[in-house]
Amino acid sequence: MQSFFYDAQIRRFLLQITRVFSGFQIEYGNENDGVNNAALIRVPVRYGDATRNAQTIIQENSRNSLPSTPLMTFYITGLDYEQSRTQDPYFVSKVNVRQRTYDSVSETYETTQGNAFTVERLMPVPFKLTVNLDIWTSNTNQKLQILEQILTLFNPSLEIQSTDNYIDWTSLSVMYLDRTVWSSRTVPIGTENPIDIATLTFSMPIWISPPAKVKKLGVVERVVASMYDAQGDLNDAITNNDLLLGTRLLITPWNYKLVVIENQIQCLYAPTIVPDGSLDTLVPTQIVAGSNLLWPALISAYGVYRPGISQIRLDQADGSVIVGTIVINPNDDRLVIFDVDPDTAPQNSLAPIDAIINPLLSGPGDGLDSALLGQRYLLTEGTGDHTNPSNPTAWAGTSGQPLVASANDIIEFNGSRWIVVFVSSDQPTVNYVTNIHTGTQYEWTGTQWIKSYQGVYDGGTWSIVL
Repeated sequence: MQSFFYDAQIRRFLLQITRVFSGFQIEYGNENDGVNNAALIRVPVRYGDATRNAQTIIQENSRNSLPSTPLMTFYITGLDYEQSRTQDPYFVSKVNVRQRTYDSVSETYETTQGNAFTVERLMPVPFKLTVNLDIWTSNTNQKLQILEQILTLFNPSLEIQSTDNYIDWTSLSVMYLDRTVWSSRTVPIGTENPIDIATLTFSMPIWISPPAKVKKLGVVERVVASMYDAQGDLNDAITNNDLLLGTRLLITPWNYKLVVIENQIQCLYAPTIVPDGSLDTLVPTQIVAGSNLLWPALISAYGVYRPGISQIRLDQADGSVIVGTIVINPNDDRLVIFDVDPDTAPQNSLAPIDAIINPLLSGPGDGLDSALLGQRYLLTEGTGDHTNPSNPTAWAGTSGQPLVASANDIIEFNGSRWIVVFVSSDQPTVNYVTNIHTGTQYEWTGTQWIKSYQGVYDGGTWSIVL
């Protein structure tokens, strides 16, 4: 069943016609002896159908009174379907629009983007609207003044606009003057009514639109797409910049930096210097001094932040990208909590370690837990060599076997003694390991251990997806 709808489309055109003829004036009086005694009188305009009610209103509910002149009235005489202007009746136009965010407290629109909508507009129906304009005058001079002002407007037509809605594709129309009837009087002139009526007939090509479908757009959380190059290779089609989009240029607004500390990220001004490049001395509760950028202000310049959905992407030197969702730290707007997607993080090539220690300052039962099977430590200092008899006794096995290890080695307790399971001097390739105590992942570059994806990211090496 057809649902009720009414958008007052024809009525809006009538209102515009009223505005077209509402500003005309006539002159009463003349200039005598150099003194201008003329007065300008505005000519009223009314809409009235050819009914008894309209006639009663014009005559002020009395048969003994005559309508005051001058006066203009208009009414619809025809609304005809125009088949010559018919277009594809099954065409649907889709328009995507975005609102500005509305603050209900201050009742104002903000500068950030709000809700997004898709408007599906159906093909409108063409009609020709015909309107008669009656000009009521009591003498020929009044008629001449009014007609001279009106007739000069239609050369050949006058454009009108029914609404200021920018997605309404039917708001514009034109008025054509088709016919002019000079007088309603006949010869001989009687004495019944001294009022003369001149009639102008106008036609307007208009469109009447059915209701549009308005759909609110949600948040795209996942896009599944098939992308291939000419040879059907998926990997190359995505990773090779020259195949799909040409050479890509990454630009960071204002060239801001990022510093990733544990599971938190701080935004930095470009000149900001991070005191320790390895970030080993920085803990999650610390921030880099000299930069007080607030994430809410930064994000609001580009869109709406959605906790747990918005992402930060970190470009790596090997071409991979670390992706994680963000939540603004409730205690400090300068930091966001970074939840890394484990599928995008580098995969560990080594078993996890229990801690990073200096074997010369602590040992099992002396600052560390007693030795247990499977315990693993990453060493920051060496424990000597075969020629050094001063190996730390804390690392000796049950039979007194000495531990000979170098800095950057990983050791493990096998149940009776500590052995070296990762010899750093023999590993020129990249390896990854996670400290299960802190959750921090480390990368062996071939020469040193660094935090795998933590650190400083210059402008152009990171992006935010809202």
